[in-house]
Amino acid sequence: MIHLKKELRKRIIARRNRLTEDEIAQKSRCIAERLYAIHAYRQARTVMFFLSFGTEVDTGPMVEESLARGKRVVVPKVVPAKRELILSRLLHYPDDLAPGLWGIPEPRPQALRPLPVDELELVIVPGVAFDWQGGRLGYGGGYYDRFLARLQSHIPLIAFAFEVQLVDSVPVEPWDRRVDQLITEKEIYDFQAQK
Repeated sequence: MIHLKKELRKRIIARRNRLTEDEIAQKSRCIAERLYAIHAYRQARTVMFFLSFGTEVDTGPMVEESLARGKRVVVPKVVPAKRELILSRLLHYPDDLAPGLWGIPEPRPQALRPLPVDELELVIVPGVAFDWQGGRLGYGGGYYDRFLARLQSHIPLIAFAFEVQLVDSVPVEPWDRRVDQLITEKEIYDFQAQK
């Protein structure tokens, strides 16, 4: 299973890395427009975003727009010693942020405003690959897996990906939480009926 995940991760990241900066920006804008239109986003007052890096879907403009819309935006800070995420309310984008582990933006120590997990109303998660059943393959650190185990099951879980990140099947463990919806530049895939 570990070997399978490693190979798939490598293959999909290489595929995603072939996208140009312009393609990433344009596809990310399409994904943002789809996000703003969905019911779960419109009704959520407190939204957790991942902060993108590299060739991921660019969440920066979505974070900015959500703040402008008066939403409480929450972002993660990685705690490597405990292999967990601290949730922090973001007030000023990008001023509250600095590069953290692996260069991923995260709250600066002086801008850390911890928030309990039960205040979240919508969670947007990163991932390397996704399948047609809502299966998600992360980066392998297990940070989100541990976090999602603490999240109430009725909180919608949405992922962003480019179409090149979709595969027929992602190796998942029985305890892995599947995403409820996956938003790509072409489509909103809804997996809630499959649950």
